[in-house]
Amino acid sequence: MPKESTELLKFLTPFSDEVRVTALWLRDFVWDLYPQSNELIYDNYNALAFGFSLTDTAGDAFCSIAVFSKWVNFGFNRGSEIDDTDKILIGNGSLYRYLKVADTKAFPVKAIKKLLQLAYVNAQARLKDGKKTTKGETILKMQLQKKRRPGPDIDLVKVVNVPKRK
Repeated sequence: MPKESTELLKFLTPFSDEVRVTALWLRDFVWDLYPQSNELIYDNYNALAFGFSLTDTAGDAFCSIAVFSKWVNFGFNRGSEIDDTDKILIGNGSLYRYLKVADTKAFPVKAIKKLLQLAYVNAQARLKDGKKTTKGETILKMQLQKKRRPGPDIDLVKVVNVPKRK
């Protein structure tokens, strides 16, 4: 079950309602499937990003959500290593692959569930023996004061109604 995160809600405040709702819907989607994973939050210069990891480090993350001013990316940190048979992911880098999400109604749930399963198994296989795993935590990893994103820094949390998936 998704954890409440005051920090994440605060960081999402400057974004439009549409972008906030999409980001939170995607977060719930991953938490529902992988409640034992850890959410790592990075409030960066260009985007607000949160990834889901087997440990408390980004190197062990299997997927991420990057929130930009006008859209949200749902990505796989080692997407080039998983079999995207439906060819829905984009990206030319050596590892990262993603899907630009403009509307949750058009989100390819079945295909993404399959890719998440592959990414999770890949992350487990890459986990070094003896590495400490933590389970189900939300961890703030970085918060930059200067940002190239919408709105000023805001201390108040704006409550968002997130539509439930069917």
